[in-house]
Amino acid sequence: MLNLIILGLHFFICFLISIAIWWGPKDVDLHSSSTGGAEIEPDGLIFVGKEEDIKKSQRITAKINGREIVVFYHEGKFHALDSRCYHEGGPLCRGEIEDIDGQACIVCPWHKFKITLETGEGLYEGINPLEPSPTPKWQSKGVKQRIHKVTIDNGNVYVSPPDLSVSFDSDYYADLYESGGELAMGK
Repeated sequence: MLNLIILGLHFFICFLISIAIWWGPKDVDLHSSSTGGAEIEPDGLIFVGKEEDIKKSQRITAKINGREIVVFYHEGKFHALDSRCYHEGGPLCRGEIEDIDGQACIVCPWHKFKITLETGEGLYEGINPLEPSPTPKWQSKGVKQRIHKVTIDNGNVYVSPPDLSVSFDSDYYADLYESGGELAMGK
């Protein structure tokens, strides 16, 4: 009987920990932060953080006009893209960065889709069955993920607002997240 009580208590504590992680601190919406909102420069750039802070943490998420983006610092360069994967809205801010054929790629933690940080291209490994001995090679699906221009000025990191006149596959999940949040997405 004591074993059942201990086991039940263990599951209850695990449940509480998972709730705390799920509802834990989130990144700040830059347009409604306690500091009075995002600093929008005259040229339209939006301040997302200090250069040294982002270098230290390697990534930061921010909301720009309701759209969640993630800024990565990887191998001396800053990259910004929509934080929700074009495939099914997975949180790219939690993904790992891998080198694939000389390109830095974020790997979506949900389904392992690979997206280049530089261009937003989706990559897949495929073969050409017409080759005498087909070997898998990395190929592009085309640009699937919206990327954002990053500007560094006096130790501050700025992101250009998205040009929504051109659409990308990731826009669907960026809009869905903006409208209904994580719970509306089912994960």
